[in-house]
Amino acid sequence: MAAELDRKSLTIAVDAMSGDKGFAEAIEGCSLAIEQGLQARLLLVGREDDLQSATSHKNLAGHPVDIVHADGIVAMDEKPARALRRCRDSSMWAAINSVKQGQTAGVVSCGNTGALMAMARLQLRMIEGVHRPAVSALWPTVNGHAVVLDVGANVEVDAEQLVEFAIMGEAYFRALTGKDRPAVGLLNVGEEDLKGNTLIRNAATILREADPEMNFIGFVEGNDISGGGIDVVVTDGFTGNIALKTAEGTARMIGAWVKEALTANLMAKAGAALMMPSLKSLRTKMDPSSVNGAPLLGLGGLVVKSHGGAEANGIASALLRTESLAAHPFLDEIASTLTKVRERAESVQVEDETSSVAAE
Repeated sequence: MAAELDRKSLTIAVDAMSGDKGFAEAIEGCSLAIEQGLQARLLLVGREDDLQSATSHKNLAGHPVDIVHADGIVAMDEKPARALRRCRDSSMWAAINSVKQGQTAGVVSCGNTGALMAMARLQLRMIEGVHRPAVSALWPTVNGHAVVLDVGANVEVDAEQLVEFAIMGEAYFRALTGKDRPAVGLLNVGEEDLKGNTLIRNAATILREADPEMNFIGFVEGNDISGGGIDVVVTDGFTGNIALKTAEGTARMIGAWVKEALTANLMAKAGAALMMPSLKSLRTKMDPSSVNGAPLLGLGGLVVKSHGGAEANGIASALLRTESLAAHPFLDEIASTLTKVRERAESVQVEDETSSVAAE
């Protein structure tokens, strides 16, 4: 494995004009990231007059920061195809182009996901052997976080693409945590080998026989995702997005119930005051901004999507994650592993017929 790069030698591009909060929140996020230890140089991309006035902001004044002017802004409701035609003067396009030109090691954007994916795919292309990019998510578990992918980019996939997602997710988790052999599982309707449809069974066969170095544990169910025993959960974008939105809604509901219970009467409020340190710890664990920043895996360069409505602390989290990933050779690892698996997979026998076994 290649050594990690010196973070001070890196430059991270920030698409400063996209997202719901505007450039001021992006600047605040950059400042907070520096306060939290960001070492990489920053390339702020957007309207120069706005960004020049903002860079006098505390931490940015003493940090290496460059500005690239880009007048256009991609609207959050812009259709991807329309954005490709109309928005090549935008901060999003210019920020991605800085990665293409080798000026930066990665880009962070709070902008329109579809437009970001389309522009990044056109400019950066795909890693050789990857058919489609995947959107990953960090999912809270009882002992940390798991990587779940895809969570929305690919509604329909084939077995080969699930294998690609598994390889990309494994490399991503290793880059995030340093864990040498993350546990990888395919999301299914049951753990037994005969469960599920032909597509997912074929993906499991290829992973077992063509990637023996992977710590592939087989099929996992929805209730295993947060259990802590699985590091990378692989699924199609349709299933992954529904699972993610269901979990987010459940978390909000539980949060509302806890708040209601702790403010129901004077005795509950007094108890809440005594529990405040523990409640603050719980709030930190449940704060989505702490895991903000999802790389679009499979591209020939590092593009990290921040939530469109992210506030400064969420943008800071995305910047720090981008710096960590940019310093790690995980994109090269993905390409190398894919080449080896593809060669071995040619001799793997998979099912031809379409069949499925339902959950019990």
